Amino acid sequence: MRRTASPLSLILLGLGIFLLVLAPMLAWYVQPRAAVNPIDIDTTAIYKGAGSVFDVDKVETVPDTPITITQRVRGDVSDSERSGRAVWDVTTTVDTNKTLPAADPHDALDFTPHRYVTDRRTNQPVHCCEEKPYIEGEAYLKFPFDVQKRSYRWWDNTLGNTVTLRYRGVKKIHGYEGYRFTGTVPAAKTGTRLVPGAIIGEPERGDVLAEEWYANHGVELVVDQSTGRVLYAQTGPRRTLRAPGGEKDAAVLLDAEKVAFTTATQKAAVDQAKTDSGQLRMVGKTLPVGAGVAGFVLALVGVVLVVRGRPHPDTSESSQQPLTM
Repeated sequence: MRRTASPLSLILLGLGIFLLVLAPMLAWYVQPRAAVNPIDIDTTAIYKGAGSVFDVDKVETVPDTPITITQRVRGDVSDSERSGRAVWDVTTTVDTNKTLPAADPHDALDFTPHRYVTDRRTNQPVHCCEEKPYIEGEAYLKFPFDVQKRSYRWWDNTLGNTVTLRYRGVKKIHGYEGYRFTGTVPAAKTGTRLVPGAIIGEPERGDVLAEEWYANHGVELVVDQSTGRVLYAQTGPRRTLRAPGGEKDAAVLLDAEKVAFTTATQKAAVDQAKTDSGQLRMVGKTLPVGAGVAGFVLALVGVVLVVRGRPHPDTSESSQQPLTM
């Protein structure tokens, strides 16, 4: 008797080998290429808080004023596809109840448009595509994928420079755990502004090129470890004017101890993080492990069936008995 492999055993063996090859490809090749910054992003984050705001009508700083910061990020798909980068156009507006709702964002207390360009995989800034300003650091609107428990250089657009944010452990936002980072910004000169001398206590000088200064009481970010998405953001901006060469603040333009993501913005960020991190986990861990286990089992069964084979009668001439009368 001789044995031959059945079609089923060969199919199982081939499928098992295929899954064993597929498993590391999913983890080492497909997953890293799935972890990229999107080019068709269109999100809006809203911060709410209260603080002191300079009222141009009253020509004085008014305390306990409700403050709303709106940050919208829209991807320029055409420029992104042409450059191979993630090209995002960002607008940030600062409003009080007096300027909300505003048909034109230029009517806001402060309106800042800019363009942010990154390497889609590393999240590192790329200087191209009419980027403005010259953004640096490791993170700005989001952190890199696979966030580590260390300090990061975060770009502060008001400061025009990076700020070191230090890792402070984990924190849950609406039941979802993220990495917490904090930092402060000491007072720094950020530019100049032509204002009436009376605003900075020098009415006899007419218009004065006053110095603009900026500080931040405290930045707190809670970030999804897998995707780098910001789940919660809190900032404490302080913007003031000083007389040329002055060492003390002469007028307060904006001073808020805490302006933070609204509940709706937090929930939207958490929901999106759950979806995105779940997809990355499936491609990077769940599917590779499942494919590896299934491939091993199928290959083993196929090998056993091939070795056992299917018995057939031996029909060679040497095994045939001669006919007798």
